[in-house]
Amino acid sequence: MTEQTFPQRMLMHAERQPRHCAIREKEYGIWQALTWAELARLVEHFACGLHQAGLRRGEHLVVIGANRPRLYAAMLAAQSLGAVAVPLYQDAASAEYVFPINNADIRFAVVEDQEQVDKLLEVRAQCPQLAAIYYDDPRGLRNYDAPGLQPLAKLIVDGAALAAREPTRFADEVAAGSPDDVAAMFFTSGTTGQPKGVVHSHRSLLDRALAGAEFDRLTDREEVLAYMPPAWVGQSMFSYAQWLACGYVVNCPESAATVSIDMKEIGPTYYFAPPRIFEGLLTSVMIRMEDAGALKRRMFHAFMSLARRVGPRLRDGQPVALTDRIAYGLGNVLVYGPLRNNLGLSRVRVAYTAGEAIGPDLFTFYRAIGVNLKQLYGSTETAVFVCMQPDNQVKPDTVGVPCRDVQIRVTDTGEILVRSPGLLREYYRNPDATREVKTDDGWYRTGDAGFLDAQGHLKIIDRAKDVGRMAGGAMFAPKYIENKLKFFPYIKEAVAVGDGREMVCAMVNIDFEAVGNWAERRNLPYAGYTDLARKPQVLELVRDCVEKVNADLAADERLYASQIERFLVLHKELDADDGELTRTNKVRRGYVAEKYQVLVDALYGGRTEQYIETQVKFEDGRSGMVSATLPIVQARTFPPVKAAA
Repeated sequence: MTEQTFPQRMLMHAERQPRHCAIREKEYGIWQALTWAELARLVEHFACGLHQAGLRRGEHLVVIGANRPRLYAAMLAAQSLGAVAVPLYQDAASAEYVFPINNADIRFAVVEDQEQVDKLLEVRAQCPQLAAIYYDDPRGLRNYDAPGLQPLAKLIVDGAALAAREPTRFADEVAAGSPDDVAAMFFTSGTTGQPKGVVHSHRSLLDRALAGAEFDRLTDREEVLAYMPPAWVGQSMFSYAQWLACGYVVNCPESAATVSIDMKEIGPTYYFAPPRIFEGLLTSVMIRMEDAGALKRRMFHAFMSLARRVGPRLRDGQPVALTDRIAYGLGNVLVYGPLRNNLGLSRVRVAYTAGEAIGPDLFTFYRAIGVNLKQLYGSTETAVFVCMQPDNQVKPDTVGVPCRDVQIRVTDTGEILVRSPGLLREYYRNPDATREVKTDDGWYRTGDAGFLDAQGHLKIIDRAKDVGRMAGGAMFAPKYIENKLKFFPYIKEAVAVGDGREMVCAMVNIDFEAVGNWAERRNLPYAGYTDLARKPQVLELVRDCVEKVNADLAADERLYASQIERFLVLHKELDADDGELTRTNKVRRGYVAEKYQVLVDALYGGRTEQYIETQVKFEDGRSGMVSATLPIVQARTFPPVKAAA
């Protein structure tokens, strides 16, 4: 099946199941569906329109926007002509588009709406080769008069006319495609330096999509909700590559604000989200429980205590006492079932998380309430699917076993190497970077540190470059510590510092919604994030979370020395627009440590507070300053707990 291209797969589904739904979009509160036959016709007209406009084999077409059927059709249309789809993040600042557009010599762009049009017009002087911009949503664009700017609707009408004149044009172009042609290019999030264009063929993407589908026995009857940015390779694999591999239904929510409602309406059977989404869902649950009556809160906590003890064992088919089974069944009726339904997870057969490590406690919570949440391991360069967790072999501290045709090797330094049919072809126009990650004998250097346990499951410790040593020689794994902190609903983000130091310190972002709700219930007034973050009561709340993490670390023989001794709550939320996060919401740790060096110095200098002033970018593009004097808090640490003999 990997001897095909994505457009060839689409035509196969259009022939086998022409009337089955391929993709839905919610518009004005109503779900609109396209069948496979209708999708194939749309792609044909789209491709003919692009051909007539001048898009040629081997060229790149940039696609910017949220998950929309016509943007998916744009990628298929480009690939039908032998061109390469290049999705970019729709929430990126306009300046972030300049490098990828120029790097790939892009002449044609397909965008969602006015916001994306404005961004491209703003940088057009820096990208003189950008000749044509096609937009899907015409709202707000009636009076725009820029060269090469036109609605997708007109392009499709023009393409339909060409298809009528040359009825074999589209089929001939699709048939000329080879599985080894380049299908897509994904730009890395760039945690350090300039982003790199990861080049993938139809074969590499389809092979990994099919490997994942075989692993979990996916069928054409799955329902998937596509709500993460298509430029993120994880979303692209689940809602594009596997969609075309399996022929299931992809659902596009109306907007980011309606995702939770749309999810309940659709009831996805196959679900994928990075840890941050699962953290947000859990935070919303905890906020609602804090607002509930005393009896409901007691019942919730009692049944959740039971669920954490026996839920994962039941999920994995392990023996559980009859009394616990009965009690869990009652909890399923009263708590777990309604909770899954409220989260939109009641029909989920398989749920995955990836993109970064997930905290063991957070992971166990979902499995405890009956959600088959599993972890997978991969990256943009490996087309995602490297390791997956088999049913009934799910461990919170591993990412599973290698899936089909994957080999894993761990170097003497602990770095994980991967050999797989899903490896990138190259970094576009960057041979030096390609040589850094690909060995002559076909291994990919992941940059992650880890090991294979006795059962063959891969365990990731941290990024190899981030794993360090304390001044006393003990291991320091910042991501592991940060994930433990982020399990608490009151902590949204954390940055741990300690490599080469005598102690570990942390900078924390509170979750404004969760802590704001907590403060309002206690009649604690505040005037925004900065004010709330400095309240003594909030600092005590965070201190309690930090000390619970320290108690857990004390029981870990490798990391007991990494307990957090001092911390502060940042005066602003870490933001991608300020360069502190990537577009996939990963912390750019080196940049943050450098930007807030004055705070790091204060943490290690024994100070009790530190003044800081920081420039920020507002949503409307303006810049401003945020300043505050941040209290520095001492946290209690615990002696190491010896494991029982």
